[in-house]
Amino acid sequence: MGKTFGRRLVVFLAASALISMGCVVLAQGKGQEEDNIASVNGHVITRDDLNREMGQAQRQIIAGGGKLTDAQLSDLQGRVLDGLIDRELLYQESRKKGIKVGEDEVNNQLSTFKKRFPDVQGYQDSLTRLKLDEPSLKATIEKGLVIKEFIDQEFKPKATISDEEARGFYDTHPDMFKRPEQVRASHILVKVDQGAAEEQRTAAKKKIEDTQARLIKGEDFGTLAKELSECPSSSQNGDLSFFGRGQMVRPFEDAAFSLKNGEVSGIVETRFGYHLIKVTDRKPETLVQYEESKDRLMQFLGQEKLQKEIHAYLEQVKESAKVEKFLD
Repeated sequence: MGKTFGRRLVVFLAASALISMGCVVLAQGKGQEEDNIASVNGHVITRDDLNREMGQAQRQIIAGGGKLTDAQLSDLQGRVLDGLIDRELLYQESRKKGIKVGEDEVNNQLSTFKKRFPDVQGYQDSLTRLKLDEPSLKATIEKGLVIKEFIDQEFKPKATISDEEARGFYDTHPDMFKRPEQVRASHILVKVDQGAAEEQRTAAKKKIEDTQARLIKGEDFGTLAKELSECPSSSQNGDLSFFGRGQMVRPFEDAAFSLKNGEVSGIVETRFGYHLIKVTDRKPETLVQYEESKDRLMQFLGQEKLQKEIHAYLEQVKESAKVEKFLD
């Protein structure tokens, strides 16, 4: 299913990811009032707030294999700031509705957050990096829980999806439900760093060539992979299971998808070193059936509808809100 990288997604994720503490937190720390970048009905958003959120957004993009140009980075910054403003508006509106959360709930979330760290020092170091103290963190958690409760009460009931809606979307968007061609391959890897000295590269190349010669003489691929491969997959006789295009580095992928079942490649060089690849099975492109995709599809459409409800509400709220931006 396609993903929308836009304002509605930034708004919704900013409000919901805060709850799980899976994203960088937003809070007013000490000394932040000296660098204000926005104001929402008198509540200040600081540059530190923006930097924390930007750091998380960039890490998510990099983790997904993406890169940002300067122009895209500037655009992302604007979107993230809008998300922070919208989150503050949601919080203020939730307070008007009298929504509160208990101290126990806040403490439970704080405890869950602390468990992400190996020890107390790691937790304290994280707070220092984020320019936060524990009271600020607890205030952030409380804010996130209040927003979540507000969303659950005000918007989720309006974001239900019927089976007819889901089926209609499935029938009119067939390209979104295609499962691409996949191959199953095993490999033997001899590692060598790209910046390795010439003698190291020569030794690695000789090792893979000697392995290739043993294969040509008829030795079993899986046995050699278990004996010689320097990849964790060696414990599985080199088996990497099924994968589609875009999941492996390009030279490896190109070689694998060009092979027939049972065929072994020549020596393939990637940034990891030298490979010999054997394709053991393949699956053609198929259409995922409706019943198989129904649950995920309804969840996806529900999130889309929820984002639209929140966006429409915020646009209405902004008509009477005093929002100022000081960021160039």
